[in-house]
Amino acid sequence: MAEEKEKKGFFKRLKDGLTKTRNNIAESFASVFGASKIDDDFYEELEETFIMADMGYETTEKVIENLKERVKEAKIKDPAACKELIINIIRDQMMVEESAYDFENMKTVVLVIGVNGVGKTTTIGKLAAQYKRAGKRVLIAAADTFRAAAIDQLKTWADRAEVDMISHSEGADPSAVVYDAVAAAKARNTDILLIDTAGRLHNKKNLMDELAKMRRIIGRDYPDAHVESLIVLDGTTGQNALEQARQFSNVTEIDGIVITKLDGTAKGGIAIAIQEELNVPVKFIGIGEKISDLQRFDPSAYVDALFADFDEDRSELDILMGDEIK
Repeated sequence: MAEEKEKKGFFKRLKDGLTKTRNNIAESFASVFGASKIDDDFYEELEETFIMADMGYETTEKVIENLKERVKEAKIKDPAACKELIINIIRDQMMVEESAYDFENMKTVVLVIGVNGVGKTTTIGKLAAQYKRAGKRVLIAAADTFRAAAIDQLKTWADRAEVDMISHSEGADPSAVVYDAVAAAKARNTDILLIDTAGRLHNKKNLMDELAKMRRIIGRDYPDAHVESLIVLDGTTGQNALEQARQFSNVTEIDGIVITKLDGTAKGGIAIAIQEELNVPVKFIGIGEKISDLQRFDPSAYVDALFADFDEDRSELDILMGDEIK
């Protein structure tokens, strides 16, 4: 019962957090779907609505083309009949395979990447706490040794999550931290090792070399472990978040996306753009500072919170944000 209440609370905060985006879309939708016919003006106005919500040009074009095909196939004439079609198209595009979370049940090393300030440290802390609560043996490694106070901030989260942390002094070789963390994970029979990495993008070659070196150490010293690379992005930055993800994807493999700070953003459509354009699943979203404010991503709930109207008699529990780590 407490878990259901927690999930319902998360969904309500998500819905509230996306109010700015949803209101902007709803205002435009009222005009778009109030049109008398489906013509070029209808599609252009719809396109403008999506781009303003930060869905991006490429993603918007795909949605519009898909809509045109379905309208033609079904011989739809009424613009109002397109709303549910659009919501279903976007929901289908954002579906996440259940296998996306298989890493949680393996011996796994999670490389957490992203620029400074996006919420990497808090994401690692929340994941650590949730995995620990689920009965897993968890270890954190502070391999972001360049940013001032990064190690201390991560230690605060490690203490809060009641998990151990492997760290060296500020300015130490990040790969040396990974080497020690891997050795500790093996010795302690750890289930999940979460590694914080440096977030600098100004020198792509150094970043690429650093991440590649970490992967080599893990592959050599912990060959039985699955390596999962998660990029953390700030949802309030819109297209900048998409550009960050593109840059990181050019230098390292990315297995999943974590979008933070979705509470209060007018750019909620960015989650749709990132997943569609990078072909990498959004796996977690965050809306606050509490440990429970990070949840698995559920496309149906997200799209409903972003676009759909809620009937008073419709149970929100039917469309709750998908499972916190079990």
